Amino acid sequence: MRQIVLDTETTGIDPAKGHRIIEIGCVELMERRLTGRNYHVYINPEREVEADAIPIHGITNEFLVDKPKFAEIADEFFAFIKGAELVIHNAAFDVGFMDAEFARLKPLRKTADHCGVVDSLAIARARHPGQKNSLDALCKRYGVDNSNRELHGALLDAEILADVYLLLTGGQTALSLDASAESGGGASGIRRLSPDREPLPVVRASVAECDAHKEFMSLLEKQAGKTVWGKLRSAE
Repeated sequence: MRQIVLDTETTGIDPAKGHRIIEIGCVELMERRLTGRNYHVYINPEREVEADAIPIHGITNEFLVDKPKFAEIADEFFAFIKGAELVIHNAAFDVGFMDAEFARLKPLRKTADHCGVVDSLAIARARHPGQKNSLDALCKRYGVDNSNRELHGALLDAEILADVYLLLTGGQTALSLDASAESGGGASGIRRLSPDREPLPVVRASVAECDAHKEFMSLLEKQAGKTVWGKLRSAE
């Protein structure tokens, strides 16, 4: 499965009031593994960034003046996310902005018509009811390093969210099993063994080892009572 962990930064909080996207950050997962493929762009929103938003993400109007407009990057952005499952923290916010941007262009595109959407905030709330489930809170809970996150940034937040999401949903983020096509392994990292391989040797316990085991079990039962091993032997 191809998943895109996605985050945006915006001029304000409400696309219905004309607020726009100013940054998009995406991280690709394939079969729950980071592929190293990212998508990142700053965007000229063709309007002012609200003063209250600048301290949050640190993106100023002056910085965005020479950046491409959404219409200029829409096709490449859409091509990167099309057909993938999007993983977004508080998905309604980002998808609402994406749909508002796509609605200004032709052909008309709606995110949910071309992508699946998974809300990691909803997953976190279901798993940790009554607790804080912001990205920073989840980083602390799952031991994800967010020490570089002094300001919100779309790509950095997407990278952090990718780690949090994999841990939140029971996956692992550090161990990568590299299975080549020659070994018969697939994307899951399982290495298939040849049916023609030599049988594994069976090594049986020696008489001395069996006697030592009986002595140990006898001592254990005197101290702790009947063991599961002893009950099984009695039933034989």
